[in-house]
Amino acid sequence: MTEPAATVEVSLLTPAKDEAESLPRLFAEITAVMDAQQRSWELLVVDDGSSDGSWRVITEHAAADPRIRGLRMRRNFGKAAALAAGVAEVRGRLLVTLDADLQDDPAEVPRLLAELDAGADLVSGHKAQRKDPLGKRLPSKFFNWMTGVITGLRLSDHNCGLKAARTEVYRRVPLYGELHRYIPALAHQLGYRVRELPVHHRAREHGTSKYGLERYVRGALDLLTVVALTRYGRRPAHLFGGLGMAAGSAGTLILLYLTGVWVFTEQSIGTRPLLTLGILLEIFAVQMISTGLLAELVLHRTGRDADVTDLVAEDTR
Repeated sequence: MTEPAATVEVSLLTPAKDEAESLPRLFAEITAVMDAQQRSWELLVVDDGSSDGSWRVITEHAAADPRIRGLRMRRNFGKAAALAAGVAEVRGRLLVTLDADLQDDPAEVPRLLAELDAGADLVSGHKAQRKDPLGKRLPSKFFNWMTGVITGLRLSDHNCGLKAARTEVYRRVPLYGELHRYIPALAHQLGYRVRELPVHHRAREHGTSKYGLERYVRGALDLLTVVALTRYGRRPAHLFGGLGMAAGSAGTLILLYLTGVWVFTEQSIGTRPLLTLGILLEIFAVQMISTGLLAELVLHRTGRDADVTDLVAEDTR
């Protein structure tokens, strides 16, 4: 890791995986756009395990322009890990993230920064005219709709790589797994002001997409993580206890019914699958409620009050 240098106003962060052909043009476009702004800036490129010479391109441009820096991951750890590594290193008060494949247009950066100046904490781009195949657009529409329903933050495009935010936002949201897809929702849950802005989207010119159908499976699983973090992160007993109470109530009703059958009729209940189901539901209920209580104890011991300090926006001291 590099030693912190003088703070700049805007940090641009882009993860790159096998984008050697795209990087020179990306550097030129970012430099042209940011030099026209009255802001100090830096560009940090995180090489996420490239094997095509991307790191050579990054080091050459970093040597020619001190405002460009590079980080190289030991292997491909994924976009969330690359972003997390970059967030830990950036020095700017404001942070812009964009993909390295040239589909995100750097010319949109000033508009995003203007939204931050107007009071937003995070501005997420919306690829209004998306230049991707239909096979990517349709699942993405469903993903965005479902994410909005579950998280309560209705955005047209939760997963646009082009975003701008106050750097503190990125340092307070968790970045692992596939959670980079849910940065706006996680920021919204922490009380940050999230806005969306239509941005220009370009067709891919070099290379191929790094994502396949498996990303939707991983994304769906991480959506469950987001639900746990946003709705029950500070009250886990409500999540596990709620599941336990629901299962226990169903199990109790089943056992009461079977008790009535056993008492008031001559039918045997010992071999009924329903009896096994009722008992299993009661056992599951005890396990869930116990897990919720244990989670509350862990949360209490690890500092619930310290976690709440992240929710404070301003202080008069």
